[in-house]
Amino acid sequence: MFNHIRPALTLVIAMTALTGLAYPLAINGIAQTVLPAEANGSLIERDGKVIGSSLIGQTFTSDRYFWPRPSATGPDPYNAAASSGSNLGTTSVKLKDRVTADVARLTANSIAQPLPGDAVTTSGSGLDPHISPAFAEAQVARVAQARGLQATAVAAIVAQHVENPDFGVIGEARVNVLGLNLALDAL
Repeated sequence: MFNHIRPALTLVIAMTALTGLAYPLAINGIAQTVLPAEANGSLIERDGKVIGSSLIGQTFTSDRYFWPRPSATGPDPYNAAASSGSNLGTTSVKLKDRVTADVARLTANSIAQPLPGDAVTTSGSGLDPHISPAFAEAQVARVAQARGLQATAVAAIVAQHVENPDFGVIGEARVNVLGLNLALDAL
């Protein structure tokens, strides 16, 4: 019987060393060499302090900032430990009430209708750091007024921060909300 167990144990130990240690260490080493910022979470620093990641959305509520799309991560928006969609279907009363409240809030804050879809819908993960250029443009007047800037100047900053689809075809045009708000703060 030991003749059958020993090769199985040897194979388990060898595969654990290969797939559990060697492969992850090799991939991490390559990532740290080729794309170090991305391998470490695409963190954004300001004055030597980490203030966020370009990969995870953040809540902005001040009129001085562009607002992100709603988050579905539960009571704490953009909680990476609770990444998930809302799983509310099109017939859900809870979803209808939330969207209606979001439309009313955005309209009350001078964001013109029709609203882009991402203004009132959550992303699949609930962590999306991007908004559509249309939602960013819909907020230009509100942000410009709160900051005492010309709307054309704020619109130009939005235009500078539009990220085109990857390789010209993958995904959609998007604006990273944190990057956009940091550019506004740098003025």
